[in-house]
Amino acid sequence: MKKRQASKFYPYFDSEEKSVIDKMTGFFNSIVFKHQPILTDFLNPGERDILKTISGNDLFIQEFGGYTNAEKKRVYMAEDWVNLTPCAYEITPCEIVYPHKFAHLSHSAILGSIANSGIETDTFGDIITDNAGHWQIFVKNELVTFFQEEISRIGRSQVKIRPIDAKDILHAEDDSTDATIIAASLRIDAVLSGISKQSRKMIKDAITANLVKLNWHGVRDSNIIVKETDIISLRHFGRCQVMNISSTRKGKFKVVLKLWQTRKNRQKN
Repeated sequence: MKKRQASKFYPYFDSEEKSVIDKMTGFFNSIVFKHQPILTDFLNPGERDILKTISGNDLFIQEFGGYTNAEKKRVYMAEDWVNLTPCAYEITPCEIVYPHKFAHLSHSAILGSIANSGIETDTFGDIITDNAGHWQIFVKNELVTFFQEEISRIGRSQVKIRPIDAKDILHAEDDSTDATIIAASLRIDAVLSGISKQSRKMIKDAITANLVKLNWHGVRDSNIIVKETDIISLRHFGRCQVMNISSTRKGKFKVVLKLWQTRKNRQKN
């Protein structure tokens, strides 16, 4: 197993992701030199994809985010396979305790409060809710006390961060909706234009401004053809997954999507 050069992988990803490529290459090379496993911080799907591309088949990679179907996960990298239990990932689920009968929290408010406290986003995982006023967050074990000390208010509400048992983790609600569009083309700008109801020029401008991602990676080419299972996101609008593509009698494309919109856009519809 040989050392990897980060620059070798730059052409495969967006230029904005060079720092991530450098970091993931550093993880790989550390194992090459030290022969010690690494447990990463919480990585999003795009970061994990880069890590897997760099590692290839030379390392065993396992991941867990604290609950089934987590989006952000910690990754265990090693030269040899190890049978891991959930506790090996050193993740503590925490409840955000607040007077939910009299106050309202949102994902953006929680995330904003954490960011304003100077806490790095890779030190915690998903923020989940049951849409009934209950919120939970997944935190690195060693930082639970820090979160408890630093997060005492979210918006106008006083809150407490309380560690909970795995059996008390919420069943995260999927707030997606189903949508179907008819598009003249399967180009990414055409599909995003159809689902967001913005003009193709506006979508092309968003792509140029690096506001669009395909499968968690930035894109700069509006000519990219989307396919089934692709996940497309447009900043300030939301995210969608292509579930099915079929042709119409008039030679256009019927695209069935699963759509997660930002709260602001959901309220407009």
